[in-house]
Amino acid sequence: MTTAYVIVTVVGAFMAAFSAASIFFRAKWVVQPLADYGVPRGWWTPLGVAKAAGALGLIAGLWVPALGVAAGIGLVLYFTGAVITVLRAHWPSHVAFPLMYLAPVAASLVLGFAA
Repeated sequence: MTTAYVIVTVVGAFMAAFSAASIFFRAKWVVQPLADYGVPRGWWTPLGVAKAAGALGLIAGLWVPALGVAAGIGLVLYFTGAVITVLRAHWPSHVAFPLMYLAPVAASLVLGFAA
């Protein structure tokens, strides 16, 4: 396990946890775009739970690598779905936001497999 892997994984986990908390606390700058994209309000909490579980899984993966891989794959799929949702809603200027959260998780997976 390299230092770069640990740092990138912790950053990815923190960002996913922050994103989850933003949904849980209904931060306007998060939930307004969700409404604009057409994401049903009933999905918001489960989406937050998925991100929080992914964040915990990334951290647990530092000790149990299989959990980290599963969490990383789940978060990559989640944020890829977010990119697709943004594009389908015709808000291409917002694609950078889910990509910003996707990048450290994807990097964590790459670094984990490279080690």
